[in-house]
Amino acid sequence: MCIFARHFNYQNMYSVIIIGGGIVGLASALKLKIINPKLKIAVIEKENELAKHQTGHNSGVIHSGLYYKPGSFKAKNCVTGYHDLLRFCEEEEVPFELCGKVVVATNESQLPALKTLYDRGIKNGLTNIKNLNEYELKEIEPHVKGIKGIYVPQTGIVDYRLVAAKYAEKFLHFGGEIFFKNKVVKIRDNHNYLEVVTTNNTFSSKQVINCAGLQSDLIAKLTGVPVNYKIIPFRGEYYKLKEEKEYLVKNLIYPVPDPNFPFLGVHFTRMARGGVEAGPNAVLAFRREGYKKTDIHLGELLDFLTYKGFRKVAAKYWRTGLGEIHRSFSKRAFTLALQELIPEIEEEDLVPGGAGVRAQACDEKGGLIDDFFIIEGKRFIHVGNAPSPAATASLAIGNQIAEMVLKKMLV
Repeated sequence: MCIFARHFNYQNMYSVIIIGGGIVGLASALKLKIINPKLKIAVIEKENELAKHQTGHNSGVIHSGLYYKPGSFKAKNCVTGYHDLLRFCEEEEVPFELCGKVVVATNESQLPALKTLYDRGIKNGLTNIKNLNEYELKEIEPHVKGIKGIYVPQTGIVDYRLVAAKYAEKFLHFGGEIFFKNKVVKIRDNHNYLEVVTTNNTFSSKQVINCAGLQSDLIAKLTGVPVNYKIIPFRGEYYKLKEEKEYLVKNLIYPVPDPNFPFLGVHFTRMARGGVEAGPNAVLAFRREGYKKTDIHLGELLDFLTYKGFRKVAAKYWRTGLGEIHRSFSKRAFTLALQELIPEIEEEDLVPGGAGVRAQACDEKGGLIDDFFIIEGKRFIHVGNAPSPAATASLAIGNQIAEMVLKKMLV
């Protein structure tokens, strides 16, 4: 017993350790603390701040649940999480606005997909969504060009960095702990607990939750679980409208998405922080956290390119991919895509905006995994895929994870 005591740090023993200080990790930590305040919970973050990656580069849209297949985890969590998020923002005085959006069909070939979207919205419980003809579209967005559309009043805007900061504030208030600059390098199974080794510390816990986003598959491998997918990073690049051209967009304008490609296409978003963004495209990033074209990690890039699942994706979507790359390097091509929705937009109306990197899970068969999915083991939970609308759904996902953890503790 004395030998054990010399090597075991009781101070770093936790009921639950959460790896990743993004919005899903913080929501999970908060939900666990609310449900069981006695739990000793730590959030471990490799950066020196919270929400630095996907959450911090989010476009700030509060999604309604329009796009997602009825019955899917995305649909269920988005609709539930939407109401949870609004209630949280109201209670905690986080500014948000339900401004509504239009989804626009610009040609006849898009009408079947537009109808599918409308039907999904109804099945997912959305109320007061409305089919629009050309003239009704113009009443809502005077500068848009389209033959038909859908108006979705539930869609809104918020700054998810503020939401994540408020999650963290409440978590800390309830006695939670957050550790920065602790990159996880090893996870050891010591039978009765897991030992999480970082660059600065060693933590021990009965349960570990992996919410590491762009690094989530690598963290999963550290636990020894079979990982039959790989996170492929797709960079989304934005332009911003010049201030004098912001009048062209009243709120949010989206195209009808390609049903075979898990991205929504370039669109216009009025931002909670001010301004109007135009984009994004979707191009392969050359490193997991590659926010610039010049961000290259040869080892990571080789890992993506040699993965058989990604090669199958590339073979399937190469035409679409070339178009996305063209828009990445050609402002003119990007402008042409935006002109499909608003013909008045000109190249000189656009100035460079930011970029985000989406953690897209890809399976070995070449499928870009569309739904949320979670891998569960005896002492761990891995959030394997949580792309958009994970920020909107964060409290619902966090609640689901909390219930899974608490159920394990009863066994």
